[in-house]
Amino acid sequence: MKTRHNSGCQTSARQVAVAKGGGTLEKPVSEAPAPGAPGIAARWTSSAKSGVGTALSAASRTWFTVSHGILNEVYHPRLDHACTRDLGLIVTRDDGYFSEEKRHAAHDVAWFQDGVPAFHLTNTALDGAYRIEKRVLVDPQRPTVLQKIHFTPLAGKAEDYRVYALLAPHLINAGMGNSAWIGAYKGVRMLFASGRGQSLALACSLPWREASADYVGVSDGWRRLSVSGRLGPQYQNAMDGNVALTGEIGFTADSNVAVIALSFGPTPEEAGYNALASLNDGYERAATAYVAGWRDWQKGLLPLDGPGHKGPNLYRTSTAVLGTHRSLGFPGPAVASLSIPWGSSKSDDDLGGYHLVWPRDLVETAGGFLAAGLTDDALQILAYLRTIQEADGHWPQNAWLDGTTYWDGIQMDECGFPLLLADGLHRMGCLSGEALASYLPMVERATAYLVRNGPVTGEDRWEEDSGYSPFTLAVEIAALLAAADILDTCGKGEAARFARQTADCWNDQIEKWTYVSGSGTCAELGVGGYYVRIAPADLADAASPKDGFVPIKNRPPDDTDRAPDLIVSPDALALVRFGLRAADDPRIVNTVTVIDAHLRADLPQGPVWYRYTDDGYGEHANGDPFDGTGQGRPWPLLTGERAHYELAAGRPQSALDLLGTFAASAGTGGLLPEQVWDGADMPERELRRGGPSGSAMPLVWAHAEYIKLLRSLRDGKVFDMPPQGPERYIRNRTTAPFRSWRFNNKIRTIPEGKLLRIELLAAASVRWSADGWATANDGATNSNAFGIHVVEIPTSGLAEGASVEFTFLWVETARWEGMNFAIIIAPD
Repeated sequence: MKTRHNSGCQTSARQVAVAKGGGTLEKPVSEAPAPGAPGIAARWTSSAKSGVGTALSAASRTWFTVSHGILNEVYHPRLDHACTRDLGLIVTRDDGYFSEEKRHAAHDVAWFQDGVPAFHLTNTALDGAYRIEKRVLVDPQRPTVLQKIHFTPLAGKAEDYRVYALLAPHLINAGMGNSAWIGAYKGVRMLFASGRGQSLALACSLPWREASADYVGVSDGWRRLSVSGRLGPQYQNAMDGNVALTGEIGFTADSNVAVIALSFGPTPEEAGYNALASLNDGYERAATAYVAGWRDWQKGLLPLDGPGHKGPNLYRTSTAVLGTHRSLGFPGPAVASLSIPWGSSKSDDDLGGYHLVWPRDLVETAGGFLAAGLTDDALQILAYLRTIQEADGHWPQNAWLDGTTYWDGIQMDECGFPLLLADGLHRMGCLSGEALASYLPMVERATAYLVRNGPVTGEDRWEEDSGYSPFTLAVEIAALLAAADILDTCGKGEAARFARQTADCWNDQIEKWTYVSGSGTCAELGVGGYYVRIAPADLADAASPKDGFVPIKNRPPDDTDRAPDLIVSPDALALVRFGLRAADDPRIVNTVTVIDAHLRADLPQGPVWYRYTDDGYGEHANGDPFDGTGQGRPWPLLTGERAHYELAAGRPQSALDLLGTFAASAGTGGLLPEQVWDGADMPERELRRGGPSGSAMPLVWAHAEYIKLLRSLRDGKVFDMPPQGPERYIRNRTTAPFRSWRFNNKIRTIPEGKLLRIELLAAASVRWSADGWATANDGATNSNAFGIHVVEIPTSGLAEGASVEFTFLWVETARWEGMNFAIIIAPD
C-alpha cells in the first residue's frame, strides 16, 4: 500500500529531526527505499503470553500482550484486529556485542497489583551485561501503549551500549502489505507504518538516534545489528511488504529512563498526535488512571479469593483476563484468546487465530462474569448474541466482532448455550417482564433450530466430528428445557410443550446413541459399559455405537479412522454438569473409570486430562508445532470440569485438590494455557513437563471455568447446573411416551408401547401399514409452533419383532417420496 505523506509526518535526508527534549541524529536517513522488497513471508509470534492488558476506557480501544519480556501483538481498534507482531529491544556495543532481550535474557513478570493487568517486566541478560526494566500499560485517554523503560548496564559503562527498539507492524491481521517510514509529527521524530486503513506511530521521550525502515529477513535492523552492532545505512521507507522499524533510543549516562509510546490512528497524523499527546501527558498520569480504573472494577466483584493456589491471586487474575478480552467501545463480545496458537509458525493465511468470538466460549465467559457477580456484563453478552444470531436461529461457529462468520461449521451446542444463558439470567431475576419479552424472538428461533435440526451435530465442541456427542446432547436437552420455561413465561405454551417433549425423547435415547457395552475396553477395565466420545450420525439407527468409524481430523491421512468404542472423552461428564444424569449413576461411574484409565495425565501439578483418545491437536512428539497434525496434550480446563464433577458427586475435598492442580497449571504471569506439555522437558523448545505448551495462552474459557469453580466451592454445589434436568430426569424420572423419526434421525427401532411420531419439515400425508401392506392407513401431518409437520402412529398393539412401514405424499408437490421406510419394535 502506498502511503500519502503530508507536511504533518514528513522528513527527508536533509532534515535534522529533533526529538522533544533535544538531541540530533548521528547520521542522515537515506532517501532511497530499503532494499529487499517485499521481505520474507510474514509470521506471527509466540502464543505463550505472560500478560494481557487494556484500559477500562472506551477512548483507548487498544489491547496489548506480553511474552518473553517484550510486547507482542497489540490490537486496535477492535479486539479482533492485531496490528503488531512484536516490539522488543536489542542491545549492542561497538565491540560487536549483540543481545536481543527476548532471546538472550532471563525474564521476570509481575502484575502491578492483583487484578490490575499492567506489568513490570525485568529482563536480565544471561551473560550478565545489562538489565532492562519495563512498566507496560495502556493510556486510558487514547490508543497508546506506554512502556517506561529503565536500562541498567551491569558490566561496563552506559556509554558503551546502544539500545534499539525493533517493531514489526502487522496492521489489521496481516504482516504483508504494510508500509513503513521514518518521519516526524510537529517536529518530533517518529517511526510510522500503515496498512489496510490503519496507521501506527512509535515515539520516544528521548531522541531517536539511528532509525531505519526496512524489509524483514533481508534488510531489517535485527539482521544488520547482529552483524556489526550498528544499523549502517538508514532507509527512509519500506513500502508494501513485510516491514520492520528500528530506532536507537537516546540513552546517556545521565538519562537511562525512557518512555516509548506506540500509538494508533486511521491516519499517520492521528497516530502521531496520539503518541505525542501521551508523551506530553506523561507516563505517571496514565498509570494512575489505568490502575484506578481496574481497582474500581475489581471492587465490584464477589470476594471469591480463596484457597487452592499460592502466589498471585488467580481469582483476580482470571477476572482481569475476562475483562481484558472484551471491549467497552463494542459492548458484549469477548474473544477466545488474544493469541494465535503456535503463532511463530503461522502466516497471514491464519487471519483469525483465537481473537475471534466463539458463541460457546462467550457463554462460558458470561458464566464467569455471573459467578463473580457481574450480571451486567453477562446481559451485554446475551444482547450481543441476540444481535449476531443468524436468521434461521443458529449461531456461527465463530465470528469477527461484527458478527461476520469466519468458520461456517454448525455446532449444535453453540445453538443451545445462549438459551442456557438467557434462562440463567431469567432465574437470577436479571431478565423479566419487557426485557425477557424482547428476547422471545431469539429464544423462539434458536429453539426452532434445535428441534428442527437436532440431535445430531455437524461438529462436536472440539470442532471436528459430526454425530451424537454426549456433550452436545447434554447442552441441547438442557437448552430445550430452559427455553421451555421462558416460552411458558411468555405465554407460548404449545411451543414450550413441544420443546420439553423433544428433550424427553432425546434424553431417553442418550444411551442408545452413545453408551457402549461388551467391548474390549469393558473387559480390560471390568466395567459394564461407558459413553463414547461421539457416535457417527449415519449410525442413528444402529444397534450399538460400536459400529462404524469416527474420523479424527487432526491425524495423518492414513491414520484417521477409529471405531467409536475406542474413543472416550471427558465430554461425557457434561451429562452430570447439565443435570441429565446423577454423578453416582453407574454408567457415569463406569465412564469415569475408563476416562481415568485412558485420558488422565499425572503431571507435577497433579492430574490433567486429554480431550479424547488419540487426539492429534498439539505439538508433535519432538516438540514441533501443530501443523494440521500432531499429538493432543492435556487441557487444564478439563481439570476444572472434573473438579465440578467431583463436587456434584459429593467430594468437595477432591474438587478443592483439583482446584490447586488447575491453578498450578498457570504459566508465567498467572495465565492459564489451553494445553500443558506432558513429555520430558525440552528447554530448547521452551517446553517443560506440566508447563504451558505452544497452544493458546491465556484461554479465556479456562479462566471462566476457574472462576465458576471457586463460586461452586463457595456455594457447595455446581454453580451453573441448570435446575430443570435434575428435577425432571433424576428426581421425577420423566420419560417420553414416543420416539420421533425424521430425515436427519431415521430410527429403525422403537420400544414396545411407544408412539411413533413422524416429524417432517414440509406438509405431507403419511401412508403406513403394520401388517406388511395388507392394510394401509393415511394420516395428514399438522404443523406446530416451530413449523414442524407432525403425525403420530400408534404401535401399542404391536409385539416385539413386528414392524411399521410408511412413506409420504408431499402436499405441495403432490409427489410420493418413492421409497418406504420401516421401524421394528425392539428394546432401546
